[in-house]
Amino acid sequence: MRREMNGVTKSRFEMFSNNDEAVINKKLPKELLLRIFSFLDVVTLCRCAQVSRAWNVLALDGSNWQRIDLFDFQRDIEGRVVENISKRCGGFLRKLSLRGCLGVGDNALRTFAQNCRNIEVLNLNGCTKITDATCTSLSKFCSKLRHLDLASCTSITNLSLKALSEGCPLLEQLNISWCDQVTKDGIQALVRGCGGLKALFLKGCTQLEDEALKFIGAHCPDLVTLNLQTCLQITDDGLITICRGCHKLQSLCASGCSNITDAILNALGQNCPRLRILEVARCSQLTDVGFTTLARNCHELEKMDLEECVQITDSTLIQLSIHCPRLQVLSLSHCELITDDGIRHLGNGACAHDRLEVIELDNCPLITDASLEHLKSCHSLERIELYDCQQITRAGIKRLRTHLPNIKVHAYFAPVTPPPSVGGSRQRFCRCCIIL
Repeated sequence: MRREMNGVTKSRFEMFSNNDEAVINKKLPKELLLRIFSFLDVVTLCRCAQVSRAWNVLALDGSNWQRIDLFDFQRDIEGRVVENISKRCGGFLRKLSLRGCLGVGDNALRTFAQNCRNIEVLNLNGCTKITDATCTSLSKFCSKLRHLDLASCTSITNLSLKALSEGCPLLEQLNISWCDQVTKDGIQALVRGCGGLKALFLKGCTQLEDEALKFIGAHCPDLVTLNLQTCLQITDDGLITICRGCHKLQSLCASGCSNITDAILNALGQNCPRLRILEVARCSQLTDVGFTTLARNCHELEKMDLEECVQITDSTLIQLSIHCPRLQVLSLSHCELITDDGIRHLGNGACAHDRLEVIELDNCPLITDASLEHLKSCHSLERIELYDCQQITRAGIKRLRTHLPNIKVHAYFAPVTPPPSVGGSRQRFCRCCIIL
């Protein structure tokens, strides 16, 4: 039996003839050539495979195809291409992205699952032809699967989650965003077999209710990331259960869950001290009281999206400036009660000098050029959004840029009509978009 060398048998090295005129093939050991090929992308490997018979052997060796992303290479591939890849790579393949490959269906993925049983990361985002049959195949053959992306695979139902629960116990990350046929029964089946879940993306799963979150809170203590954007039926009851059961939570998106109140912010503050990312855009019932509790307990906050949290005032910014020294990204768009004084506290806060990178203030009508003066000391600031801030002027933006020359400022000013001129005629002026 011939000795194995990095996944290539000795007999395959015999493809290299002494008559091969290429210097590189004569000077370098074939094992080293194979190692060099392992750093090449898909396109380059395919080109190398056409150079010579010897290079074809090396370029198409399964050990070079452990990680494949076809998104930037070719998105209109057919199922037979996936089948051929699976036969070529076999057990070598660990990571495959078929994101946006609309022509790939269940039959091709069944062949793939049978041949690539060591797959750990699989991205099927936007592969709209696949159904529950694909998850059944993955469950049967791919027990090592850890990350699975099924976003926008709208034919997926609870049967898929039941299959994954039974056959993929190592699953850590699952994205079923916009799979709107999934209900609490599917979530219940999933978490009972996949208790090690660390990231769960449920964006746009509009049938989910609080009961689904109670199952997650009871069975997924290691959960770090949860996305519930536009899950409109979610209320305080379900999210409080998550907070109490998932103390390792670092990222929560509840944007568009308009039924939640300050009770959620209190529960996060009391139970999830490691929270780094909070997105609660369009949650109009949240107030300064809840954000005060949150800021005083979650000191590791880095990103907050508070767009259209219309009840918050400068008081929230004062608390964030005092208690959240790691804050990097803050969206306050459409928070119409925010004033220059709140920005002043933020500009003087612990995060200002070395951390704050992005601040969004679109449609904050009380913000003036004074706020820009307060942000001059934020040396890490990379971008500021000022669309429809009517009291911000071009001169104020230019003064800010003298202190922060690399900052990107986005501002749009709606057309304004000045008073009639002395001669009685009226002219219409447009203060247009500024991107500096």
